[in-house]
Amino acid sequence: MADLSHRTEISFAGTFISSAFAACFAEICTIPLDTAKVRLQLQKRAVLGEGGASKYKGLLGTVATIAKEEGLLALWKGIIPGLHRQFIYGGLRISLYEPVKAFCAGSAIAISLANPTDLVKVRLQAEGKLPHGAPRRYSGALNAYYTILKEEGLVALWTGLGPNIARNAIINAAELASYDQVKQSILKIPGFTDNILTHLLAGLGAGFFAVLIGSPVDVVKSRMMGDSIYKSTVDCMVKTLRVEGALAFYKGFLPNFGRLGSWNVIMFLTLEQVKKLFMWEV
Repeated sequence: MADLSHRTEISFAGTFISSAFAACFAEICTIPLDTAKVRLQLQKRAVLGEGGASKYKGLLGTVATIAKEEGLLALWKGIIPGLHRQFIYGGLRISLYEPVKAFCAGSAIAISLANPTDLVKVRLQAEGKLPHGAPRRYSGALNAYYTILKEEGLVALWTGLGPNIARNAIINAAELASYDQVKQSILKIPGFTDNILTHLLAGLGAGFFAVLIGSPVDVVKSRMMGDSIYKSTVDCMVKTLRVEGALAFYKGFLPNFGRLGSWNVIMFLTLEQVKKLFMWEV
C-alpha cells in the first residue's frame, strides 16, 4: 500500500506565480511564431482586397520575410502586451482551475481581464513594414493602449472578447485536459517516468489537440482584433467562409501548432519545475 503519511501541497499564490512565470517565459520564446501566425491569418483578406500575390508563404518563409524586411526584432512585436496578457491570464487560468473546479468560468474571468492586452498584441503584430516616411499607428504598447482608448473608446479595448473567450475556453480546456491525459497514457508505457521527456511529449500532445480544435475561433479572433471591418463574430465567420472557404479557418495551422506546441512544451516544462519551489510536505 502506498505511504500516504506524506504528501505535497502548494498555495494559490504559489500556483499563480509559477503559472505566470512559466507562461511569460514560454511567451518570450515563442512569440516569433505567433507573429508569423497572425500575419498568415490576416494576409488573405488583405490580398483579396488588393488583388496581389501572397506575401507570406509557410512558417519559416513568413519568419524569414519579416526578419528580412523589418528586422529581427520585428518578430517580437507585441511582446510587452503579450507578457501583460500571460501574467494575468496565464497566472489565473491554472491557479483558478483547481479551487473553482469550473474551468470555463475561470477562463472567462481571466481572459475578460486580459482582453485589452491581447488586442494590443495583435494590433502591434499586424503592423507590417510601412513605406518610407509613413508614421506608425502605435509607437509602442503603452501608446497603443492610450491611442485605442482615445480614438475608439474604452469599450474598444474589449474588441473580439466573444471569440477570445470561446478561443481560450476551447484551447485551454483542450490543453489542460489533453496534457493530463497524454501524460498519464505515457506513464503507463514501460520505461517512462514522470520526467522531462514525459512532460515534453505531453506538452506536444496538448498543443496539437488545442490547435486542431481551436483554430477556427483563433482565426476569427485574430481578424476581429486586427481590423474593425467586421460587425460581429458571426459577420466575421460568414464573410471569411463566403470569400475564402472553410479551409480559411485553418489558415496558419502549422505556424499555430509550431507556436502552441512549443509554447506548451516550454510552459509545462517550466511549470513542473517552478511549482516544486512552492510545494511543502504535509
